[in-house]
Amino acid sequence: MPAHQSRSRLRERNSVLNRPEFISLTQPMQGNQDNRGFSRRQSGQYGQNQQSNDSAKEKDSSQLPEQDCMQLNPSFKGIALNSLLAIDLCMSKRLGVCASTSSTWGTARPMVKLIGVTGHGIPWIGGTLYCLARSTSLAGQEVLVNLLLALVLDILTVGGIQKLMKRKGPFEFTPSWIDRIAMDTYAFPAGMASRAALITKFFMNHLVLAVPLRILLYLWAFFVGASRVMVGRHHLTDVFCGFVIGYMQFHLVEAIWLSSHTCQVLISICNIG
Repeated sequence: MPAHQSRSRLRERNSVLNRPEFISLTQPMQGNQDNRGFSRRQSGQYGQNQQSNDSAKEKDSSQLPEQDCMQLNPSFKGIALNSLLAIDLCMSKRLGVCASTSSTWGTARPMVKLIGVTGHGIPWIGGTLYCLARSTSLAGQEVLVNLLLALVLDILTVGGIQKLMKRKGPFEFTPSWIDRIAMDTYAFPAGMASRAALITKFFMNHLVLAVPLRILLYLWAFFVGASRVMVGRHHLTDVFCGFVIGYMQFHLVEAIWLSSHTCQVLISICNIG
């Protein structure tokens, strides 16, 4: 028996699997099992948290207003409007041939800007006041007072819409001091175009002009609007809407036309002041 026990001990000593570096192969590791259990618990908790987050997102999306939910599904009107604005911007940039001195028609920029200045509100208001001070006829004073009213209405209307819309032009520019006085600092609508349309309709209705002068007056209004696009100050839609607003303002002035007696009262008040 002792010899048999000694032989078994020698076999255990000589056994390769009984060496310390191989014990992990024959005996299960308690730590690994704990780690596996812990990882399974963590994965279960992560799945529960993910489900709760998904349900919370669904609740939040159901509580969002309809406008926010429709951003990823734009309507036909939105697509059409964005397409028209893109076409408008592209065409306005192509027609801005005098936007800078390095443009295609850069050498003609001063002349084109001068054409646009002829529709500025400050010179027209100053000229109307000068003519009103020199006028002696009641009919002339009536026309001039209503023209002055129309010009002031145009500046206030265009300036208010521009402040409300705050649309920038197709090219970057810095408004001058005269533009700031006339409240013409943004692109939509084109103030000089609206003023040109208003003055053209006003002169056509209240002045006796020959046919060549009438044609020249219409051409002047058209070139004033075109010059604003050529210098890169306004889009095509800005000029078009400016013409429409000027036409509407003319009919508004005609509806609230001040009589000769009212004009004389206003002139006397100003003279007293």
